[in-house]
Amino acid sequence: MNSEHTLDKKQLRTAFERAASSYDQAAVLQREISNRMLSRLEYIKYQPDVILDAGSGTGYGSQQLAKRYPNSQLIAMDIAWAMLSHARPNTVWWQRLLPLLQQRSYYVCADVEQIPVKNESVGMIWSNLALQWCNDLEHTFSEMHRILRTDGLVMFSTFGPDTLKELRQSFAQVDAFSHVNRFIDMHDIGDLLVHNGFSTPVMDMEYITLTYPDVTSVMRDLKAIGAHNVTQGRQQGLMGKNKWQKAISEYEKLRRDGKLPATYEVVYGHAWKPQSRQSVLTPETRRQLGLMG
Repeated sequence: MNSEHTLDKKQLRTAFERAASSYDQAAVLQREISNRMLSRLEYIKYQPDVILDAGSGTGYGSQQLAKRYPNSQLIAMDIAWAMLSHARPNTVWWQRLLPLLQQRSYYVCADVEQIPVKNESVGMIWSNLALQWCNDLEHTFSEMHRILRTDGLVMFSTFGPDTLKELRQSFAQVDAFSHVNRFIDMHDIGDLLVHNGFSTPVMDMEYITLTYPDVTSVMRDLKAIGAHNVTQGRQQGLMGKNKWQKAISEYEKLRRDGKLPATYEVVYGHAWKPQSRQSVLTPETRRQLGLMG
């Protein structure tokens, strides 16, 4: 990845920590995409014993998964502890003393690029709009493959390259700094899944356009969900007033029916962890292939 598009994980964590209290009010798109992912589970007849919600935020997806799979253990994992604190129910003191085996939900503060979960211990990985915050998506998929059981499922959503194209185009007329995070093409994501051992990935994409009264409202929403620019190539410090006004003027050219558009390219995907080819061969076949002494 180009160094200017490398995400500053310390800044990323700080952004989400600060956004925890305002997130739910602004995260309309995130909840809608989570609902659309949940509807896809209707067509997948699978009952995972352990579910990892990777990038769980304030817990909307985790709550829906807990309702859908009441007998499954759920691990909610997020890079920001403040997000997990909002997700965690307010339990009374004696409930916290219950044996761990009686708990159905766990809360882990960690980065999805380094998952602190043992090998082959999870039946399903669910990740709603978190993969775009990874610097090394190939390594992330390798981690997911590592912790999934054989025949386990990974299901995710993320953003594609056309996301916030209006914002990117407007600021590109002002300077050469990185103003919008970099997003990976759907086909490249599918290739990475296959490369890391997943089988039969199913990928699709749709555009969702939100509308706003002004540019400030766009930026305010992005800040409220912690999604503002944290790339290494971003401008350090505040943008000058003249540049800001020019960027706004460029964005204003896109106004339609009295509203400014903010486009999101939403990528959905799911794939399975297959049995290893070696494990399905009989001892006799393996001997013939020279795989056994």
